[in-house]
Amino acid sequence: MTALARFAEAAAFAAEAHRAQTRKGAAADPYVNHVLDVAARLAAARPEDEALAVAAVLHDVVEDCDVTSAALAERFGPVVAGIVAEVTDDGSLPKAERKRLQVEKAPRLTPSARRLKLADKASNLTALATDPPPWPPERRRAYLDWARAVAEGCRGVDPTLEAAFDAAAARLEAALAATGAGD
Repeated sequence: MTALARFAEAAAFAAEAHRAQTRKGAAADPYVNHVLDVAARLAAARPEDEALAVAAVLHDVVEDCDVTSAALAERFGPVVAGIVAEVTDDGSLPKAERKRLQVEKAPRLTPSARRLKLADKASNLTALATDPPPWPPERRRAYLDWARAVAEGCRGVDPTLEAAFDAAAARLEAALAATGAGD
């Protein structure tokens, strides 16, 4: 199977898995748009890394859908499943603990998983700046601060993705300042 065919298969799989989900913003975009955005960010930075692009479109299916790591490994291979497993939160833990663990584990992730985290957080920050959910500015500020802590642990792996994260953080910072919720 060609790299493009494998990516298309993964994108179709993700679209089906996330079919009932929408983003939290006012536009309620299909959730699959988020994973495609993450994949596009990674493809721009690492066009030769097919496994990373495939993992990007699948990165939330284990956490958010009825898909197992074993099913991903069988269909898309152990490398892709391994990257997805690294960025998947343990849903049995309380949200605060999951967030704490993301910060703690970020520096120990593989380079591929660190790149994926950077692209995922940049995508989320962009959405919070351009189509925020009905969260108070303080909650968006808390998310920004937490995302920066996760990204800090991912630094040193990809200057392009780090710069994109920083740009997304600055965009959200400006949006928050416009609402009077700046630092």
